[in-house]
Amino acid sequence: MHWKKPENRALIKALLALKNEEDTQHFLRDLMTEGEIAEFAKRLRAAKLLSDNVSYSDIVKETGLSSTTVARVSKWLNGKEGGYRKVLHRLHSKSKTSKV
Repeated sequence: MHWKKPENRALIKALLALKNEEDTQHFLRDLMTEGEIAEFAKRLRAAKLLSDNVSYSDIVKETGLSSTTVARVSKWLNGKEGGYRKVLHRLHSKSKTSKV
């Protein structure tokens, strides 16, 4: 991925500029189709289930993703970039603090 390309940097800056859930919903809906949003939500769900040691076959059944996509999410979850791990950790930490 070429993150230094101006259009990629602009996308990152746009995401960072979002202030709340509503702004994010509106931006994502303008940026992607409903199908794309659903696909990415399923991938995030698959990453969560993988981190909870749920089997590939159960993830495929629950999410409707292909086994190839689940394997790809697993590769990225355990890869060097760490994007899924970081987001899942932050979501988990946030859910703990909001229950207090």
